[in-house]
This record gives sequence, structure tokens and C-alpha cells, in this order.
Amino acid sequence: MKQLEHKEQVTLMQWWALAHQQFGIPEQCLFAIPNGGNRDAITGAHLKAEGVRAGVPDLFLAVPKHPNHGMFIEMKKAKGGRVSDRQTAIMSLMEDHGYVCTVCHGWTEARAAIERYLRG
Repeated sequence: MKQLEHKEQVTLMQWWALAHQQFGIPEQCLFAIPNGGNRDAITGAHLKAEGVRAGVPDLFLAVPKHPNHGMFIEMKKAKGGRVSDRQTAIMSLMEDHGYVCTVCHGWTEARAAIERYLRG
């Protein structure tokens, strides 16, 4: 994950550490999926064998809200950032299976998306 995206995601998770209480949801229900980043070939092979999939969004909110099963969030820096073809394909697949998927540019956009999702 690029440094600016990292900072945005860290800030979002700091907000969530407090905000989850207002929704009555355990903090652990929003978690990172560490698919990105540069790794050596051996570590990459181990992770792939364990089921890491390229293109899976950065975060998952494991809270069903009818009719959805949960929410995937792809974090991008506040200005710029591009969604890859693989990310688009994975998010489309997840949406076809009943999940909300969103791309958020910056932590404030992600916060607003989470609040909209949880408030219905």
C-alpha cells in the first residue's frame, strides 16, 4: 500500500476505534485485508498458497445490513489513485454476491460511506 493510502487507512481505523460504539458494533468487525505491498518472492508464494487474491479491497466491514452481507472498501489517497482492472472485477463479483463495494478517496469519504451503510 502506498504511503498516502496507508495514512488515510490508519486515520480511518483510528476514527473507527471510537465510532464503532455509536453503532453498537464490535471494533473487530472492520478489518484490513493485507493483499497489497511489495514482498519477496518466497513470502509472495506463501501468501498466494494461503489464498491471498490480487484485487481484493483493502477493508471489510463484517456487518450485514439487509439485503447486503457486508461492505468492502478500497482505499485510495484523498486526491488521485486509480482502481485497477483486477480490483474492478473483484468488486463487481462481490456485488453480484450481495456485498456492497465502494472506492473511497481518503478517510473522510470512507467514514461517510461506512456511516451511510450502517444507517441504511
